[in-house]
Amino acid sequence: MKRFERLERIRRMDPHRDATEIYRLSVAYEFPWDFTRSLELALYRTYAVPRIGRLLAETAELTDRTQKRYDDTSLLLDAVVEHGFGSDRGRTAIRRINGMHRGYDIPNDDMRYVLCTFVVMPKRWIDAYGWRRMSRHETVASAVHYRTLGRHMGIQGIPGSYEEFENCLDSYEQAHFGWDEGARRVSDATLGLMTSWYPRPLAPLLRTATLALLDDPLLRAFRYTPPSAATRACVRRAVRLRGRAVRLLPPRRAPHFARQNWEIKSYPNGYRLEDLGTHPVPGLGGCPVRHPDATPAD
Repeated sequence: MKRFERLERIRRMDPHRDATEIYRLSVAYEFPWDFTRSLELALYRTYAVPRIGRLLAETAELTDRTQKRYDDTSLLLDAVVEHGFGSDRGRTAIRRINGMHRGYDIPNDDMRYVLCTFVVMPKRWIDAYGWRRMSRHETVASAVHYRTLGRHMGIQGIPGSYEEFENCLDSYEQAHFGWDEGARRVSDATLGLMTSWYPRPLAPLLRTATLALLDDPLLRAFRYTPPSAATRACVRRAVRLRGRAVRLLPPRRAPHFARQNWEIKSYPNGYRLEDLGTHPVPGLGGCPVRHPDATPAD
């Protein structure tokens, strides 16, 4: 297979009718590493909306059980991508996602904003750091895929195109990004998780490198001291060089899904989708409790 052969295949497909298949090809074959990093960033920047960050701090899921919450989110979203909306595993994953959210009083606007991050941040990341830019077919298919997910989640007022997703995200962040002490704790815990995947002596360097990839509004919301201009330039250049190196490699022949990422550490003996995540009790203030049949938290 030639380097751009899969892209040519994608361009022969219908980005509306074949949206999830195109998205699957992009995620699992063309940009698996980039989608992982960009979706991490997508979820991370939602903490900068104080209402979202504060709720996440109150549940303690991302401060006390950071690795498990990271794993569960990745695995549930991954199941929909790998198996499709109409599959048993896809439907189970969506039921679990909805079951977690149902126990909390989450405004529709916040849910819609989180959905926007899943559409916008991967394209921005890949266009900046990927081995090639996202094609128009891939961009449209991503928006259609997440419109479908949003409908399954009962989200209202979902944007109709990538450009509308982007406008919604930018305007929401401009209006709502701000400081919250609980959100900062969630942010620190997430940075700590990301650095924990590597040898301990590298932790300070990796934390600085991660901050160098964040934009100024995000840094201001969390009150982080911005890395120097030289550090930012060096880190971003290194990530771009990684993309150029990947461009020289032969195309991936086997899919790589998020469940195969070495960063997923909570389930060495396997997992059941229906056991993932929290099991909050509706009507009890969103207090998360473990289902008696669920896998024990790490």
